[in-house]
Amino acid sequence: MDRVEVVGVPFNSAGKTDGVARAPQALRRAGLVEELIGTGLSVTDRGDLDLQPMTAERDAESHVIASATLLPMIQQVRGAVATSLEHGTFPLVLGGDCPVLLGCLAAAAAHGSPRVLFVDGHEDAWPPERSTTGEAADMELGWLLGTTTAQLPADLRRAIPTIAADDVIVLGARDGQELADAGIESIADHVRIVRPDVIADDPVAVAGEAIATLVERGPWWLHVDLDVLSTESLAAVDYQQAGGLDWPTLARLTTRAVAGPGLLGWSVTIYNPDLDPDGAGAQRIVKYLADVLGGRVGSDRPGRPASLRAHGPIG
Repeated sequence: MDRVEVVGVPFNSAGKTDGVARAPQALRRAGLVEELIGTGLSVTDRGDLDLQPMTAERDAESHVIASATLLPMIQQVRGAVATSLEHGTFPLVLGGDCPVLLGCLAAAAAHGSPRVLFVDGHEDAWPPERSTTGEAADMELGWLLGTTTAQLPADLRRAIPTIAADDVIVLGARDGQELADAGIESIADHVRIVRPDVIADDPVAVAGEAIATLVERGPWWLHVDLDVLSTESLAAVDYQQAGGLDWPTLARLTTRAVAGPGLLGWSVTIYNPDLDPDGAGAQRIVKYLADVLGGRVGSDRPGRPASLRAHGPIG
Protein backbone atom coordinates (compact mmCIF):
# COMPACT_ATOMS: atom_id res chain seq x y z
CA MET A 1 0.00 0.00 0.00
CA ASP A 2 2.81 2.39 -0.87
CA ARG A 3 0.74 4.08 -3.61
CA VAL A 4 -2.44 5.91 -2.64
CA GLU A 5 -4.98 7.75 -4.78
CA VAL A 6 -7.13 10.36 -3.04
CA VAL A 7 -10.62 10.82 -4.49
CA GLY A 8 -12.97 13.49 -3.14
CA VAL A 9 -16.73 13.03 -3.34
CA PRO A 10 -18.46 16.29 -2.26
CA PHE A 11 -21.88 14.70 -1.83
CA ASN A 12 -24.35 15.75 0.84
CA SER A 13 -27.49 13.62 1.20
CA ALA A 14 -29.35 16.66 2.47
CA GLY A 15 -29.19 17.95 -1.12
CA LYS A 16 -26.88 20.83 -0.22
CA THR A 17 -23.44 21.94 -1.34
CA ASP A 18 -22.30 22.92 2.15
CA GLY A 19 -21.75 20.82 5.27
CA VAL A 20 -20.20 17.43 4.62
CA ALA A 21 -19.90 18.23 0.91
CA ARG A 22 -17.05 20.57 1.85
CA ALA A 23 -15.10 17.90 3.71
CA PRO A 24 -12.70 16.78 0.95
CA GLN A 25 -11.47 20.29 0.30
CA ALA A 26 -11.28 21.10 4.01
CA LEU A 27 -9.08 18.07 4.62
CA ARG A 28 -6.82 19.03 1.74
CA ARG A 29 -6.48 22.56 3.15
CA ALA A 30 -5.56 20.98 6.49
CA GLY A 31 -2.60 19.34 4.77
CA LEU A 32 -3.84 15.82 4.12
CA VAL A 33 -1.84 15.13 0.99
CA GLU A 34 1.34 16.57 2.44
CA GLU A 35 0.91 14.54 5.63
CA LEU A 36 0.43 11.36 3.63
CA ILE A 37 3.55 12.07 1.63
CA GLY A 38 5.42 12.68 4.86
CA THR A 39 4.76 9.07 5.88
CA GLY A 40 6.61 7.80 2.82
CA LEU A 41 3.62 7.14 0.59
CA SER A 42 3.42 7.97 -3.09
CA VAL A 43 0.22 9.98 -3.39
CA THR A 44 -1.92 10.90 -6.39
CA ASP A 45 -4.59 13.47 -5.60
CA ARG A 46 -7.30 12.99 -8.22
CA GLY A 47 -9.28 15.98 -6.98
CA ASP A 48 -13.02 16.03 -6.41
CA LEU A 49 -15.64 14.41 -8.58
CA ASP A 50 -17.64 16.97 -10.55
CA LEU A 51 -21.09 16.00 -9.30
CA GLN A 52 -24.42 17.07 -10.71
CA PRO A 53 -26.26 19.91 -8.93
CA MET A 54 -28.42 18.65 -6.06
CA THR A 55 -31.80 19.61 -4.69
CA ALA A 56 -33.02 19.44 -1.11
CA GLU A 57 -36.47 18.29 -2.24
CA ARG A 58 -37.65 14.92 -0.88
CA ASP A 59 -39.03 12.73 -3.65
CA ALA A 60 -42.63 11.70 -3.00
CA GLU A 61 -42.25 8.21 -4.46
CA SER A 62 -38.84 7.10 -3.17
CA HIS A 63 -39.00 9.25 0.02
CA VAL A 64 -35.33 10.18 -0.55
CA ILE A 65 -33.82 13.65 -0.84
CA ALA A 66 -31.81 14.32 -4.01
CA SER A 67 -32.73 10.91 -5.38
CA ALA A 68 -32.07 11.97 -8.96
CA THR A 69 -28.43 12.75 -8.19
CA LEU A 70 -27.71 9.45 -6.42
CA LEU A 71 -27.37 7.39 -9.58
CA PRO A 72 -24.83 9.64 -11.34
CA MET A 73 -22.87 9.99 -8.08
CA ILE A 74 -22.69 6.21 -7.67
CA GLN A 75 -21.59 5.82 -11.29
CA GLN A 76 -18.86 8.45 -10.94
CA VAL A 77 -17.53 6.99 -7.72
CA ARG A 78 -17.58 3.51 -9.22
CA GLY A 79 -15.58 4.75 -12.21
CA ALA A 80 -13.00 6.60 -10.10
CA VAL A 81 -12.46 3.69 -7.72
CA ALA A 82 -12.30 1.17 -10.58
CA THR A 83 -9.64 3.30 -12.27
CA SER A 84 -7.62 3.45 -9.08
CA LEU A 85 -7.80 -0.31 -8.64
CA GLU A 86 -6.80 -0.81 -12.28
CA HIS A 87 -3.74 1.38 -11.61
CA GLY A 88 -2.77 -0.94 -8.78
CA THR A 89 -3.14 1.88 -6.25
CA PHE A 90 -5.05 2.10 -2.98
CA PRO A 91 -8.14 4.34 -3.27
CA LEU A 92 -8.76 6.66 -0.31
CA VAL A 93 -12.26 8.03 -0.92
CA LEU A 94 -13.17 11.16 1.03
CA GLY A 95 -16.86 12.00 1.50
CA GLY A 96 -19.24 13.69 1.76
CA ASP A 97 -21.51 11.26 3.48
CA CYS A 98 -22.12 7.52 3.56
CA PRO A 99 -23.84 6.89 0.19
CA VAL A 100 -20.42 7.28 -1.47
CA LEU A 101 -19.93 3.70 -0.21
CA LEU A 102 -22.45 2.52 -2.80
CA GLY A 103 -20.13 3.54 -5.63
CA CYS A 104 -17.09 2.10 -3.88
CA LEU A 105 -18.73 -1.29 -3.51
CA ALA A 106 -20.04 -1.17 -7.08
CA ALA A 107 -16.39 -0.94 -8.18
CA ALA A 108 -15.35 -3.62 -5.69
CA ALA A 109 -17.96 -5.96 -7.20
CA ALA A 110 -15.64 -6.44 -10.18
CA HIS A 111 -13.32 -8.27 -7.77
CA GLY A 112 -15.98 -10.64 -6.48
CA SER A 113 -19.07 -10.27 -4.32
CA PRO A 114 -18.51 -6.99 -2.44
CA ARG A 115 -17.74 -7.24 1.27
CA VAL A 116 -17.40 -4.40 3.74
CA LEU A 117 -16.11 -3.69 7.22
CA PHE A 118 -18.57 -0.97 8.18
CA VAL A 119 -17.28 1.23 11.01
CA ASP A 120 -20.12 3.58 11.90
CA GLY A 121 -22.04 5.00 14.85
CA HIS A 122 -25.33 4.10 13.12
CA GLU A 123 -26.76 1.04 11.42
CA ASP A 124 -27.89 3.13 8.41
CA ALA A 125 -30.71 0.79 7.38
CA TRP A 126 -33.80 2.98 7.83
CA PRO A 127 -36.66 2.26 5.43
CA PRO A 128 -36.84 5.42 3.29
CA GLU A 129 -40.48 6.13 4.15
CA ARG A 130 -39.68 5.92 7.88
CA SER A 131 -36.55 8.07 7.85
CA THR A 132 -36.95 11.29 9.80
CA THR A 133 -34.49 13.09 7.50
CA GLY A 134 -35.02 11.64 4.03
CA GLU A 135 -31.24 11.51 3.63
CA ALA A 136 -29.71 8.53 1.86
CA ALA A 137 -27.07 8.54 4.58
CA ASP A 138 -29.76 6.99 6.82
CA MET A 139 -30.35 4.17 4.38
CA GLU A 140 -27.33 2.95 2.42
CA LEU A 141 -26.63 -0.25 4.36
CA GLY A 142 -30.28 -1.30 4.11
CA TRP A 143 -30.06 -0.73 0.36
CA LEU A 144 -26.89 -2.79 0.08
CA LEU A 145 -28.56 -5.61 1.98
CA GLY A 146 -31.48 -5.36 -0.46
CA THR A 147 -34.08 -4.97 2.27
CA THR A 148 -35.31 -1.40 1.72
CA THR A 149 -34.98 -0.72 -2.01
CA ALA A 150 -38.50 -1.51 -3.25
CA GLN A 151 -39.51 2.13 -3.75
CA LEU A 152 -36.30 3.28 -5.41
CA PRO A 153 -36.25 3.98 -9.15
CA ALA A 154 -35.35 0.85 -11.12
CA ASP A 155 -32.15 2.27 -12.59
CA LEU A 156 -30.95 3.25 -9.13
CA ARG A 157 -31.76 -0.21 -7.74
CA ARG A 158 -29.73 -1.79 -10.53
CA ALA A 159 -26.73 0.44 -9.75
CA ILE A 160 -26.63 -0.54 -6.07
CA PRO A 161 -24.73 -3.78 -5.47
CA THR A 162 -26.34 -6.34 -3.19
CA ILE A 163 -24.33 -7.81 -0.34
CA ALA A 164 -25.14 -10.85 1.75
CA ALA A 165 -25.61 -10.38 5.48
CA ASP A 166 -22.46 -12.47 6.01
CA ASP A 167 -20.48 -10.07 3.82
CA VAL A 168 -20.77 -7.09 6.17
CA ILE A 169 -19.59 -6.62 9.74
CA VAL A 170 -20.67 -3.47 11.55
CA LEU A 171 -18.32 -2.04 14.17
CA GLY A 172 -19.36 0.73 16.56
CA ALA A 173 -23.09 1.24 15.92
CA ARG A 174 -24.78 2.61 19.03
CA ASP A 175 -28.18 3.81 17.82
CA GLY A 176 -30.18 0.81 19.02
CA GLN A 177 -32.32 2.82 21.40
CA GLU A 178 -33.11 5.45 18.75
CA LEU A 179 -34.25 2.69 16.39
CA ALA A 180 -36.33 1.04 19.11
CA ASP A 181 -37.98 4.34 20.05
CA ALA A 182 -38.93 4.86 16.40
CA GLY A 183 -40.24 1.31 16.00
CA ILE A 184 -37.51 0.45 13.47
CA GLU A 185 -36.17 -3.10 13.52
CA SER A 186 -32.42 -3.38 14.07
CA ILE A 187 -30.39 -5.38 11.57
CA ALA A 188 -28.58 -7.02 14.49
CA ASP A 189 -30.61 -10.20 14.15
CA HIS A 190 -28.97 -11.01 10.79
CA VAL A 191 -25.85 -8.81 10.58
CA ARG A 192 -22.99 -9.05 13.03
CA ILE A 193 -22.68 -5.82 15.03
CA VAL A 194 -19.87 -5.23 17.52
CA ARG A 195 -20.74 -2.47 19.96
CA PRO A 196 -18.34 0.30 21.10
CA ASP A 197 -17.71 -1.11 24.58
CA VAL A 198 -16.48 -4.40 23.13
CA ILE A 199 -14.27 -2.58 20.64
CA ALA A 200 -12.78 -0.38 23.37
CA ASP A 201 -11.68 -3.47 25.32
CA ASP A 202 -9.43 -4.70 22.50
CA PRO A 203 -9.77 -2.89 19.15
CA VAL A 204 -6.91 -4.79 17.53
CA ALA A 205 -8.46 -8.17 18.32
CA VAL A 206 -11.91 -7.03 17.14
CA ALA A 207 -10.50 -5.82 13.84
CA GLY A 208 -8.39 -8.93 13.39
CA GLU A 209 -11.34 -11.25 13.94
CA ALA A 210 -13.54 -9.25 11.57
CA ILE A 211 -10.90 -9.27 8.83
CA ALA A 212 -10.33 -13.00 9.21
CA THR A 213 -14.05 -13.55 8.68
CA LEU A 214 -14.31 -11.28 5.64
CA VAL A 215 -11.14 -12.34 3.86
CA GLU A 216 -12.25 -15.97 3.89
CA ARG A 217 -14.91 -14.87 1.42
CA GLY A 218 -12.67 -12.67 -0.75
CA PRO A 219 -11.53 -9.04 -1.13
CA TRP A 220 -13.24 -6.42 1.01
CA TRP A 221 -13.69 -2.68 1.54
CA LEU A 222 -13.19 -0.54 4.67
CA HIS A 223 -15.74 2.19 5.42
CA VAL A 224 -15.34 4.60 8.33
CA ASP A 225 -18.07 7.05 9.25
CA LEU A 226 -16.44 9.47 11.67
CA ASP A 227 -19.54 9.70 13.84
CA VAL A 228 -18.37 6.38 15.27
CA LEU A 229 -16.28 8.70 17.44
CA SER A 230 -17.59 10.25 20.62
CA THR A 231 -18.70 13.88 20.48
CA GLU A 232 -15.81 14.69 22.83
CA SER A 233 -13.41 13.33 20.22
CA LEU A 234 -15.08 14.92 17.17
CA ALA A 235 -18.02 17.30 17.49
CA ALA A 236 -18.07 18.27 13.79
CA VAL A 237 -20.69 15.73 12.72
CA ASP A 238 -24.34 16.37 11.95
CA TYR A 239 -25.95 13.71 14.14
CA GLN A 240 -24.26 13.43 17.51
CA GLN A 241 -24.91 10.60 19.96
CA ALA A 242 -23.83 9.73 23.46
CA GLY A 243 -20.93 7.30 23.75
CA GLY A 244 -18.63 6.28 20.93
CA LEU A 245 -14.94 5.57 20.41
CA ASP A 246 -12.01 7.83 21.17
CA TRP A 247 -9.27 8.59 18.64
CA PRO A 248 -6.67 6.11 19.94
CA THR A 249 -9.20 3.27 19.85
CA LEU A 250 -10.34 4.13 16.32
CA ALA A 251 -6.72 4.45 15.21
CA ARG A 252 -5.77 1.04 16.57
CA LEU A 253 -8.88 -0.52 15.06
CA THR A 254 -8.32 0.87 11.58
CA THR A 255 -4.56 0.42 11.60
CA ARG A 256 -5.15 -3.29 12.13
CA ALA A 257 -7.79 -3.25 9.40
CA VAL A 258 -5.58 -1.47 6.87
CA ALA A 259 -2.80 -3.97 7.53
CA GLY A 260 -5.13 -6.88 6.78
CA PRO A 261 -5.04 -9.00 3.61
CA GLY A 262 -7.54 -8.52 0.83
CA LEU A 263 -8.33 -4.84 1.48
CA LEU A 264 -9.28 -2.99 -1.71
CA GLY A 265 -9.75 0.57 -0.45
CA TRP A 266 -11.05 2.88 2.23
CA SER A 267 -13.89 5.44 2.36
CA VAL A 268 -14.05 8.08 5.12
CA THR A 269 -17.20 10.17 5.57
CA ILE A 270 -19.40 12.48 7.65
CA TYR A 271 -16.99 15.21 8.79
CA ASN A 272 -18.75 18.60 8.56
CA PRO A 273 -16.25 21.47 8.35
CA ASP A 274 -19.05 24.01 8.91
CA LEU A 275 -19.17 22.73 12.50
CA ASP A 276 -15.40 23.05 12.88
CA PRO A 277 -14.69 26.80 12.70
CA ASP A 278 -11.13 26.62 13.98
CA GLY A 279 -10.21 23.62 11.85
CA ALA A 280 -9.10 21.54 14.83
CA GLY A 281 -11.28 18.63 13.74
CA ALA A 282 -9.80 18.65 10.26
CA GLN A 283 -6.28 18.63 11.67
CA ARG A 284 -7.13 15.66 13.88
CA ILE A 285 -8.65 13.73 11.00
CA VAL A 286 -5.60 14.40 8.85
CA LYS A 287 -3.31 13.11 11.59
CA TYR A 288 -5.46 10.02 11.99
CA LEU A 289 -5.44 9.21 8.26
CA ALA A 290 -1.71 9.77 7.92
CA ASP A 291 -0.88 7.75 11.02
CA VAL A 292 -3.02 4.82 9.93
CA LEU A 293 -1.96 4.73 6.29
CA GLY A 294 1.65 5.34 7.24
CA GLY A 295 1.55 2.59 9.85
CA ARG A 296 2.68 5.05 12.50
CA VAL A 297 0.19 4.26 15.26
CA GLY A 298 2.36 3.14 18.16
CA SER A 299 5.48 3.73 16.09
CA ASP A 300 7.99 6.54 15.68
CA ARG A 301 9.48 5.23 12.47
CA PRO A 302 10.56 7.95 10.01
CA GLY A 303 8.95 8.34 6.64
CA ARG A 304 10.62 7.65 3.31
CA PRO A 305 10.94 9.92 0.28
CA ALA A 306 7.74 10.02 -1.70
CA SER A 307 6.03 11.79 -4.56
CA LEU A 308 2.84 13.70 -5.31
CA ARG A 309 0.87 13.92 -8.49
CA ALA A 310 -2.04 16.34 -8.58
CA HIS A 311 -5.06 16.31 -10.90
CA GLY A 312 -8.05 18.54 -11.42
CA PRO A 313 -11.68 17.57 -10.83
CA ILE A 314 -12.68 14.09 -11.97
CA GLY A 315 -15.59 13.49 -14.26
